Amino acid sequence: MGDRKRLEKLIIRSFTDRQFKQEQSDLMFVAPINPETFTKNFKVSVDRQQGHGNEGTEIRYRSTAPEELSLDFILDGTNTMEGYSGKTSDYATTPVSDQLQDFLLCCYDMNGPIHRPNFLIVMWGSEVNFRCVLSNVNINYTLFEPDGSPLRVKISATFLHHKSREEILAEARPSSPDLTHYQKVRQGDRLDNLSFSVYDDPGFCTELANFNGLTTIRKLKAGIQLSLPPLIKLSPNG
Repeated sequence: MGDRKRLEKLIIRSFTDRQFKQEQSDLMFVAPINPETFTKNFKVSVDRQQGHGNEGTEIRYRSTAPEELSLDFILDGTNTMEGYSGKTSDYATTPVSDQLQDFLLCCYDMNGPIHRPNFLIVMWGSEVNFRCVLSNVNINYTLFEPDGSPLRVKISATFLHHKSREEILAEARPSSPDLTHYQKVRQGDRLDNLSFSVYDDPGFCTELANFNGLTTIRKLKAGIQLSLPPLIKLSPNG
């Protein structure tokens, strides 16, 4: 038989910056027992608009919500679970309360210098490499010592995918007709050209003129600033 592949543990790395460059290696959390499953959730937000007297409903895209990653895993203090290992080599004998504190310090607790919880990368094998922040965590105590001290905890955590402002701007479509644009008029600019540059259609000259309170569509005064709104606001029913 060939060699067995080395077991990959779920790892949560902690960072103080949005660019994920300043890692706090001492706060890294290694799950003692890997989750049995993980769940990814994708959500698109839409507007459902139905005209009066119409049977159909028009679906308009609003935004794409951040991707969610949900994980359930166990922290155990019974020293009976095979292969139990985590952040330290003696995790099997580490009290559950201390194991839980390691997780909370990494993912949940307020980081004083940045005035917020840490930025995180959740890593597990080849399928999970998730830049995120913690969104929600439920802690379920399921087994206890005679004196009430917890012996086993089930953690259900949800993480929201995080992108830096620079990544968001780089991925955005600056010319999208679903966004509002502001254009400072230069000498020689024409409304039909501005209309085409944003809406791929030069025919919104009159609508743009009305929206900006212009008295003519033929001559634009250099130096004024025009607002080019989302296309829906230029339509007759917008």
